[in-house]
Amino acid sequence: MNRWLVNKVVHSPNFNERQLPISMIVLHYTGMRTAGEALARLCDESSQVSAHYMIDEDGTVTCLVPEDKRAWHAGRSYWRGITDVNSASIGIELVNPGHEFGYRPFPEPQMDALLPLLADMMDRHDIPRANVVGHSDVAPARKVDPGEYFDWARLGDLGLALEIPKAKMNLFYDNPGAFYLALERFGYEVVDGRAAVRAFQRRWRPEYIDGEIDGEIGGILLELLLERDTGRAR
Repeated sequence: MNRWLVNKVVHSPNFNERQLPISMIVLHYTGMRTAGEALARLCDESSQVSAHYMIDEDGTVTCLVPEDKRAWHAGRSYWRGITDVNSASIGIELVNPGHEFGYRPFPEPQMDALLPLLADMMDRHDIPRANVVGHSDVAPARKVDPGEYFDWARLGDLGLALEIPKAKMNLFYDNPGAFYLALERFGYEVVDGRAAVRAFQRRWRPEYIDGEIDGEIGGILLELLLERDTGRAR
């Protein structure tokens, strides 16, 4: 933890020992009415939920669990062959009421606090851009956060996540199975194919999310795979 980037420490009892080295960052929204409610839940032993950091809408950064410990933020999840995402990741909760309580854009002070925190973590742990993901990326059948209002494009422009490709072509896969296979190859779990497509759209084409495979997202996925296969998508 870089103490210059953290405003306060509130200890959550909800953690245990990591079984894997840190290789990922998972971004969430709190999905509760207030920051106080979210903080209380993240520190409530009976909730069995926690994160390493919570960032309020005013930019206040609270550390809840030391980075060397396994916080309980991802639940049952999967990314690029990793099934114990909690062991491999740092979890960051962004205060936002979420889709249930009045989802809204993430304010500038919150993003201004997130960006240097991300950059510092990625540098200290050598985390690749491809492994900065949303909760919906690692648990597409269960979660939608941080959602379509989160500014992934900004992170991509700053080298803090993969850039969103500008699809150069429409690519229609021969059948849904071929698209799901490519999506799995990129990193997503595709047990629930429609949910995986929605998660992909929410991340890479947030302006239109319908769970249907189309040529535009086919082209985006192709660009992402090409970047990965040529070694440019680290």
